[in-house]
Amino acid sequence: MRQPIDLHTHSNVSDGTETPAELVRAAIDAGLGVVAITDHDSTAGWEEAAAAASGTGLTVIPGMEFSTRREWMSIHLLGYLIDPEDVDLREETLRIRESRLKRAETIVSRLAADFAIEWADVVAQTTDGATVGRPHIADALVARGHALDRSAAFEGILHPRHGYSVPHYAPDPLEAVRMVRAAGGVPVLAHPGTRGALSVLDERSLAELVDAGLFGLELHHRENTDSGKRKLARFAEKFGLAVTGSSDYHGDGKPNRLAENTTEPEVLERIIAEGTGSAPFA
Repeated sequence: MRQPIDLHTHSNVSDGTETPAELVRAAIDAGLGVVAITDHDSTAGWEEAAAAASGTGLTVIPGMEFSTRREWMSIHLLGYLIDPEDVDLREETLRIRESRLKRAETIVSRLAADFAIEWADVVAQTTDGATVGRPHIADALVARGHALDRSAAFEGILHPRHGYSVPHYAPDPLEAVRMVRAAGGVPVLAHPGTRGALSVLDERSLAELVDAGLFGLELHHRENTDSGKRKLARFAEKFGLAVTGSSDYHGDGKPNRLAENTTEPEVLERIIAEGTGSAPFA
């Protein structure tokens, strides 16, 4: 019986709740054969994950979830097997992380006008070097008793309708696809159907990404809607894009469970064949 492959997970280097080593142990306990560590705009967890996986039989695919934006729409791009020392990629992700930090500080300042919360509460929810984001603010709201859990904070206080949130800098997805390919990586659009068919990138925009080197679509993800998945499946067939499936595991930060969606071995083989920036850890 083949072991499942989960190509989208987060550690506390970004907004997961487990260290990279704890994430590796959780993947082993879940019976995975392969797991990708894909923290937001950061490769800082790779070394620890590699050390934890050594000799266990688990293969770790080093990756990153790259923040991008087109007009009003936030679009995430998974980059597998990138070169973590690529200068352009390092500079761009540093710019994103710095913007995320400033955005978080602005949100907390706005929240402080109506809730008992301060920046130190958010810092207490992070680890050194972590990519600070709204999930840490949500955790701070929970710790202060303003929300039941992280999900409730996002559905309530941090929902855009309340006006506390602001956007952060992110490059256009076309630029991001090119950067991932230039860094030897393999780009896959992360959960691109979460808001339904009407918000899926249009055919012309997707064709541009394909021409730039887009490899695949994360079709099997709990947040993709049925209508979104149907449209994405049609696009995958039309453009010859690979289809992946992943949990988007965040430890206790989300209800997503490891291996709830998985990727076929043939697709992983293609990713490994195309990725030249780094190699799997085993």
